[in-house]
Amino acid sequence: MDGHQSIATIETVIGRVVSIAGAQVIGHLDVSGTHGPDGALQIGTLIKVEMPQSVAYGIVNGLTIPMPSEEDPKKEMQLAEFTMVGEIAKPADGKAPVFRRGISCLPSLGDTILRTTKDDLARVYAAPDRPSVKVGAIHQDSSLSAHVLTDELLGKHFAVLGTTGSGKSCAVVLMLSAILDQHPNAHIVMLDPHNEYARAFGDRAEILNTDNLELPYWLLNFEELTELLFSGEGGKESAEAAILAELIPRAKREYHQATEPGRNFTANTPVPYKFSYLVQLIEDDMGKLDNTAMLAPYRRLQSRLSTLQSDVRYSFMFGGISVTDTMASVIKRMFRIPVNGKPISIVDLSGVPSEILNVVVGIICRLTFDFALWSDRQVPILLVCEEAHRYAPSHAEPRFTMTKNALSRIAKEGRKYGVSLCVISQRPSRLSTDLLSQCNTLFALRITNNDDQNHLGGAIADSSTGLLEFLPSLGNSEAIAVGQGMSMPVRIKFNRLPSEIRPHSATAIFSESWQEESDNDDFVDQVVKRWRRTS
Repeated sequence: MDGHQSIATIETVIGRVVSIAGAQVIGHLDVSGTHGPDGALQIGTLIKVEMPQSVAYGIVNGLTIPMPSEEDPKKEMQLAEFTMVGEIAKPADGKAPVFRRGISCLPSLGDTILRTTKDDLARVYAAPDRPSVKVGAIHQDSSLSAHVLTDELLGKHFAVLGTTGSGKSCAVVLMLSAILDQHPNAHIVMLDPHNEYARAFGDRAEILNTDNLELPYWLLNFEELTELLFSGEGGKESAEAAILAELIPRAKREYHQATEPGRNFTANTPVPYKFSYLVQLIEDDMGKLDNTAMLAPYRRLQSRLSTLQSDVRYSFMFGGISVTDTMASVIKRMFRIPVNGKPISIVDLSGVPSEILNVVVGIICRLTFDFALWSDRQVPILLVCEEAHRYAPSHAEPRFTMTKNALSRIAKEGRKYGVSLCVISQRPSRLSTDLLSQCNTLFALRITNNDDQNHLGGAIADSSTGLLEFLPSLGNSEAIAVGQGMSMPVRIKFNRLPSEIRPHSATAIFSESWQEESDNDDFVDQVVKRWRRTS
């Protein structure tokens, strides 16, 4: 058996190479034989070109008939554009052929273009010899599994993008569950704006919501506290902020005087201090003022602090929280240290008031990065941001500047300290470019909006742009997967999740709900009670 036959069985010739420009190759197709038993070529089809020392593989990213004929279609010139993506060195010394990304030797003019066989596909899309998880099947052959490279996926950030109803949430659960199956001692934090994922991970998840979440006010840095207090009202440049900048360090020094005498504190030092003592300092300073015209910022600050402390919606920050130093316990619970059988914590943000959502997300992102920084990468953490475009928008919005900066810092520097970012969004064009550009693996499910398609096109490699043509027509749970987390750019079909662990994101079924009369007289009363409790 010669080298050619050792790579694959008898193949179908589909054309020859007529143009080469770097990794971009144009082939003149043989129209007499169609394109093999599998039918005509399609965008995304894998082809190959045999060379003396290797077999080069490419992906179809363009098909054209330059001069259509109305008389005899068989006389038309048909051209196909390919991007060469990898190769298999021809076997030597009895070693099994192994696919590798990149091309060491490009095809030459006149080289024969061949249709790939099932054996070729099995080799190219085979389970890699590196840590990986199975998430579905490749579109070209549903009998072949699609694998995600674990370390490449998590080590360099990734994004899951797709319009509402495309299967985005199910894809996220599927990938994370597959990773947790192999890594039960993982550390994952998920920001869940709509309480979709609580049931998806069962007993493996620690659910944090406004009933049991603890983010004590003294954990806020100065920027976060001023954003919480004065959002849209001058922020940290206001007179009230200047007062706080002076009084907070005094409150911290007073509280720690007995245990750490003489220590200097800043407004950003994450140590406890008494909220009541801060209010007392404000009253004391007010009593020392000779000019009553200067009392206004003190009174506004006093009023705002009192409101925060009495508002039930902010109880996870201000209400009934002990001044005891609980920073270590907050971090242990959020980042699952120790794991104790629950490697993922899901932060349910649905009960967080919208006016402080940016602050809550900001502090969680900052704590994630700072903990990774000071722990010297001993506990790698994955931060999953559902609906990331809500709190890291592309447009300049002062309210979300702090949150966007916190996420951008993770996107740009997190890899160095063991923090990985998973960005989930239904509107890529409204997502901060800093986040999307730092995601080295992209899973693009169905996207119908032209702006989103164009925005995504600028974020992926040129070799995969042809696959984007499929985005508007992808079925549910189908995706174009490209980047370093995949051994090859590929169109995949995610495995189907059992109904009992699907995220709670399905569209309401009106035709069924409107068939029956609600007979629960207490229903509205219960809704009003929950409504008032969080308003």
